[in-house]
Amino acid sequence: MNLKKPNFWDQKTPNFFAYLLLPISLIIKIFIHFKKKPDNSKMNIKTICIGNFYIGGTGKTSLCIKINQILEKRKIKSCFIKKFYKNQSDEQKLLENNGKLFLSSTRKEAIQNAINENYEVAILDDGIQDKSITYDLSFICFNNINWIGNGMTIPAGPLREDINNLKNYDNVFLNGNLENLDEIKAQILKINSKINIHLGKYEITNLNEFKKEDDYLVFSGIGNHSTFIAMLKGYGFKIKKDFEFSDHYQYSEKDLNKIFSEAEFLNCKIITTEKDFLRLNGNSDTKIKFIKSELNIIDEEKLIKSIS
Repeated sequence: MNLKKPNFWDQKTPNFFAYLLLPISLIIKIFIHFKKKPDNSKMNIKTICIGNFYIGGTGKTSLCIKINQILEKRKIKSCFIKKFYKNQSDEQKLLENNGKLFLSSTRKEAIQNAINENYEVAILDDGIQDKSITYDLSFICFNNINWIGNGMTIPAGPLREDINNLKNYDNVFLNGNLENLDEIKAQILKINSKINIHLGKYEITNLNEFKKEDDYLVFSGIGNHSTFIAMLKGYGFKIKKDFEFSDHYQYSEKDLNKIFSEAEFLNCKIITTEKDFLRLNGNSDTKIKFIKSELNIIDEEKLIKSIS
């Protein structure tokens, strides 16, 4: 079942429903506090965990791919680690298309498989809240538009853990199109004045496949639909209509027929994200093209120093 996040999660201030769910959030916090403590035993591989506080759409996978590219240029044998979830086949395929992926029911098992094949660096897509592992290096990703939503933890808000926990980390990565930077940086530095703030901007790499004079219908089932739309508009795409589905949405024939019908009515070309395209399993009838984008790290040398 695919569920879209409730709209009140992304309101600047908590509303009635958020406060109604606050007792459940507090119970979850207490439960997490008493969960298993990290295993501090040293692994024979460097681990870099790319995680998030805000649930979904923070650009973790894009940053994993970029870090892997940086390490490969330096002849460092690196790989991706991901815990297997049936509904995340899109992210798994995207990682497999960009490097070696070790997938398992537990991250520890996947890391051990990487060690067995003599990899030097393991890049974990998600896993900050996995307290069974102590990572050598961690990055907490945020999307510049969503930021922390209403600032509350699940289910009252969109955060996996309290934003004040940033005091326990050394690196934050802000993904998107460079929106709201001054405000976000100020909030982060108020919590942790010594934290490294890294910036990333999404750039389209297959722009030559599209005509800006065309009208477009856009759809996506990702965690940061608004950032995708903002990027397209920044490149001058004329968007007549857009459809937002839940993250990792599995499209049915009925969904696609609705998209095709609306596009025909509006006389639009259809575009989506690469992640969504990978979920279509060939059912696009060649009517759908995808935007291929990559993360451009604004301060790449600073990030390289962090991961060295």
